[in-house]
Amino acid sequence: MLAIERRNLTLEKLQRDKHVVVSELSAQFEVSEETIRRDLEKLAEEGFVVKTYGGAVLNENNYVDMPFAVRKNTNVTEKQIIGKLIASLIRDGEHIMLDFSSTAVLATQYLKERRGLTVITNSVEVLIELSETTGFNVICTGGVLKEGTLALTGMQVDKAFASYHVDTAIFSAKGIDRAAGVSDSNPTNACIKQTLVSAAERRILAVDHTKFDKKALVHICNIDEITHVVTDVKPSDEWLQYLSERHIACVYPKNGV
Repeated sequence: MLAIERRNLTLEKLQRDKHVVVSELSAQFEVSEETIRRDLEKLAEEGFVVKTYGGAVLNENNYVDMPFAVRKNTNVTEKQIIGKLIASLIRDGEHIMLDFSSTAVLATQYLKERRGLTVITNSVEVLIELSETTGFNVICTGGVLKEGTLALTGMQVDKAFASYHVDTAIFSAKGIDRAAGVSDSNPTNACIKQTLVSAAERRILAVDHTKFDKKALVHICNIDEITHVVTDVKPSDEWLQYLSERHIACVYPKNGV
C-alpha cells in the first residue's frame, strides 16, 4: 500500500471515529509504529490532525479542506439523498454548472436520468461520470489539476465559468451561517463558486445537516443570493423560517427519497 493511500484511510477513520491510536493503525496496515508516527506527522503538518500521546485526533476546524479521496467516502448516504433531491429539481434540456464537490459528483449519477442537459464543470470526476452518457453536451472548463482533488483550478476556470449564462448552478460549501452567509475553506475554490453564483438564474446550495450554523475562512455569497438549499435532514424551525422569509426554497426528505 502506498503511503498516500494509508494516510487517506487514516483520515477516513478519523472522520468516523475522531481519533486514532498508533498501535492499532500499525496492526491494521501491517507497518511499524514509526511509519504510522511519520504518517501522522505528515497529516499534522498539512493541518488535518492534531497529534496526541499515542495517536492523533481530527482537526475539526472548518478551515481545512480534506482530500477528495477522503471526502467522497464521507457521509455517502447523506450525499446520495441530496443528489436525488437535486436531480428532481432539474428539467430536461437545462444548462447547468457543477462545482467539483463530492456532493456534485453523486448528484451527477442521478442527473444522468435527465435528457439533453448541457453540463459545464471543473470536476474531473463529473467528466468521467458523464463520459459515456449520450445526448448530453458536456463542457470542461480547462485549468490546472489541483493535487489530491480531481479538480481543475486557476484563472482559466473562473474565466470559463464567467463566459456562460446558465439555468442552474449547483455548488457545495463548508458552512452556511445566518450572519456570515455561505463560506468555504479555500480562497481559490470560493472565488470559483462566486462566479457560479453570478452566472445562473437558479443557485442551488447542496449542504448536509452538519454545515448549518458553520462558517469557514472565505465568504462565497450572502444567503439571499441563493435560490435553493438542498439538504439531507429537515433543518430547525428557525432555519426554515429564516429561509422562507427570504423566499429561498429549502428541499429536504419529507416522505423518503
